[in-house]
Amino acid sequence: MLSLNAKLQNLNRVGESTAASLKKLGLESISDLLFYLPFRYENYDAMASIDTAEIDTPVNIIGQIELIQSRRTMNRRMSLTEALVRDDSGTIKVLWFNQPYLAKSLKVGDYLSLAGKITEKNGQATMLAPIYEKLNNGELIHTQGLTPIYSLNADVTQKQIRGLIKQVVDLSSELEDWIPSDIAKEVGLISLGSAIKKIHFPENAEDIKLAKQHFGFAELFLRQLKSQISRREIQLSQAPEVFFNEEATKNFIASLPFTITNDQKKSAWEIIKDIAKFHPMSRLLQGDVGSGKTLVAVIALLNTALDKKLGVLMAPTEILATQHYNSIKKLLADFPVEIKLLTRNNKSDLSKIRDEQAGILIGTHAIIQDKAAIPNPALIVVDEQHRFGVRQRQKLKIKSSLMPHFLSMTATPIPRSLSLAIYGDLDISVIKEKPSNRQNIITKIVNEENRTAAYKFIGEQIKLGRQAFIVCPLIDPSDKLGVKSVTQEYDKLSTEIFPGIKMAVLHGKMKADEKDAIMAGFLKNEIKILVATSVIEVGVDFPNATIMLIEGVERFGLAQLHQFRGRVGRGEHQSYCFLAPNNGSKLSEKSRTRLEAMVKHQDGFYLAEEDLKLRGAGEIYGTIQSGFPELKIASLFDYELIKKTKAAAEKLIAADPELKNHPLVKKELGAWEKTIHLE
Repeated sequence: MLSLNAKLQNLNRVGESTAASLKKLGLESISDLLFYLPFRYENYDAMASIDTAEIDTPVNIIGQIELIQSRRTMNRRMSLTEALVRDDSGTIKVLWFNQPYLAKSLKVGDYLSLAGKITEKNGQATMLAPIYEKLNNGELIHTQGLTPIYSLNADVTQKQIRGLIKQVVDLSSELEDWIPSDIAKEVGLISLGSAIKKIHFPENAEDIKLAKQHFGFAELFLRQLKSQISRREIQLSQAPEVFFNEEATKNFIASLPFTITNDQKKSAWEIIKDIAKFHPMSRLLQGDVGSGKTLVAVIALLNTALDKKLGVLMAPTEILATQHYNSIKKLLADFPVEIKLLTRNNKSDLSKIRDEQAGILIGTHAIIQDKAAIPNPALIVVDEQHRFGVRQRQKLKIKSSLMPHFLSMTATPIPRSLSLAIYGDLDISVIKEKPSNRQNIITKIVNEENRTAAYKFIGEQIKLGRQAFIVCPLIDPSDKLGVKSVTQEYDKLSTEIFPGIKMAVLHGKMKADEKDAIMAGFLKNEIKILVATSVIEVGVDFPNATIMLIEGVERFGLAQLHQFRGRVGRGEHQSYCFLAPNNGSKLSEKSRTRLEAMVKHQDGFYLAEEDLKLRGAGEIYGTIQSGFPELKIASLFDYELIKKTKAAAEKLIAADPELKNHPLVKKELGAWEKTIHLE
């Protein structure tokens, strides 16, 4: 009697070789096999007679073999198996490639069910490499109806995996359904066993929908449970209360040479209210490039320092930390606040901050590494939060007797549904408005025919004292990919296009000191053109840089292109972004749609939504999804499902915070965390 934990070698047609191939897919037990879900379906619902079958349309034909033979092609590189199959309406030619054994396993007189597309070859209707089943083999699972398609390697075929799952699918009724029955009933989920059967062998589209609803809910529910547990742990902790200094805050805002936006005011107030509480704030401040997130953080840091407490601002790079330090010192020049910088190469005298445990400390990872640096921070702000792992953030918190308030900032615009799914444990403040003094960046697509004009324009801007970025997808040339590289473009541009203009290269394989030196040279306007990879995506302000030329734009998502564009337009001068496709004007319709969206829209949140529709979340948000692998079943567009999982998780954790009454949920959550290696 087979059990869910039985090894796959116990199944028919699974020898040592097949078992080894299945193991490469992560499949060792029957349970593994049942949870190996298809990623799409072929629809062979359209059963047709040979004379009515349409060209280039998936179709199912049932007929009898009249003739079958194998032969090698003229050049001997390929074997062909040819057959003639007849039904009551006529005959059709069938071709299989490199499967000579078929002429032995299939015989004249056999009745076959064939599934595939019919093409016209030399004026004759032909089925090329169709899936086949003999009619005397019982139920048809490969050639009729909705046929599941799985992600496989070269050693395992679709027919093999379907056949193996068919052997064991009835065991799915023995699976433990870990989603509590009251929640499943409230949401309208079918049982786990039923979902397994329907997703592997659906009878119709409704079966697939019901199965995906179960698995999608399960995926998101686990994430929301984890978020609710984290949120509860935070709420049970204590944090230092930061007094709101209303007078100083008003004076600071009045001293600014510009008017802050309503979104900045709202976000700052949300943060101020949070840090005044005895429970630690855990908030994400997300805002488009140039929306003024740092200023909002400064308001919170100022209140912290004036209340004789320590505020910390961490940045991912030394040059960005230094830029924050210089700008914040200037902004707070009239306030009695101690401001210090701590980086690998700049170790300020921190004795006063350590003694008084008050002021503002700005730095990089060095803050974490220097154990004496931050004895009791009341507020920690992390800029470009996805550059810091969960473990690093925990190190920051461990050094305090009270848990500090935590504010993370990101310039990656995150659609609402994605925010709810990824950051369920954080409160979120959003800045969408741009400061009134910020100009739109003129964006144009550069084809090969207007490339010379683009280079001429860049040269003219350099003569006016401006600077330019040129972004390439690769560091070194690649024959296989055929896209431009930093090293190749630098050689060409510095010798042929812009001779005599000071240029430099910047990419991720360089040492940190070397990168910082080049960025510093660019900031001082010593370097006029910077040829770089995506390392310039976030952070530093270069007010004098007015042009961004992005090569191979098809290789970047809209969200990333928008991040690149945000490196210019930081100063008083009009800025420009040129989008250069790798294949000139031969753009696919999808690529053209994406680039035209970049030309028309400056709103990063809108572009992120478009990118999510066109590319999916995994490619775009991979860098911020620590512990959040791409969803297999659930959709990040399904805002209603995300809301349902969040509400269900909140209700469950509120009623049973330790999950003592829900051991199956606790077990599943533990297994999930182990699988995704949550930091």
